Amino acid sequence: MNRIEAAFQKKPIFMPYYPLGYPDLPTSVDVMEALSKNGADLIEVGLSFSDPLADGPVIQKATQVALEGGITVRKSLQAVAELRRRGVEIPLVLMGYYNPILAYGLQAFIHDALAAGADGFIIPDLPPEEASEFTDLLVIHQPEVPLITMLAPTTPEERMSRLAKGAQGFIYLVSVTGVTGVRRDIASGIGELVARIQQFTKRPVCVGFGISTPQQAAEVSKYSDGVIVGSACVRQVGGSGNPAQAAAEFAARFQEAIVGASSL
Repeated sequence: MNRIEAAFQKKPIFMPYYPLGYPDLPTSVDVMEALSKNGADLIEVGLSFSDPLADGPVIQKATQVALEGGITVRKSLQAVAELRRRGVEIPLVLMGYYNPILAYGLQAFIHDALAAGADGFIIPDLPPEEASEFTDLLVIHQPEVPLITMLAPTTPEERMSRLAKGAQGFIYLVSVTGVTGVRRDIASGIGELVARIQQFTKRPVCVGFGISTPQQAAEVSKYSDGVIVGSACVRQVGGSGNPAQAAAEFAARFQEAIVGASSL
């Protein structure tokens, strides 16, 4: 059983996103360590890119700060290895865009990411139909490590069925059309959409985009296998005076809300 499978033995899970290098690299490593030790079940580790098409203003600003501070793919992978040296054992899934990965070199990136301790990959601008070169290399290096499938409310039924049936690790359900960001209300119909996807696969279905409060996380956890929180985590943690402490408190609040909802 790999780390992702182990994490989903307890469902629903809490999955925060945070970009390496924000507000600086050492602090971001401290933040992820704090998240892991205070309630995060899996961390979506952000690899900064200058043109993050799927991300809203909060994450765009954070990744720009990280890039201006000198973050690179290589430094990010070294940071993942540092987290493992510190005893972080939960899954670390790398979320990044394809251009920096190509620039690094596909084979070198996959080799170095796996050696550092990455458990999976999320690449929003790599369509599944064009991902065979990446996934073929994954199979060669470590077949149980997944490229995560992303689905959205706009995904046609036939494509949703096909992608869900072939998914590995878990399914990332984008709850709204558009970019990441804090929203006042949860999108309507997400529970029904999760149920539709679950008809096609036994993989866990996790919901992200727009979840910003523990109360919203608790609501989403009632019908999903995991809750992904990005912009709210970046804004509340990275913008605080003590990011590591803020991360610990943030993770504890969301974990408590999710556990409380699942026990009802």
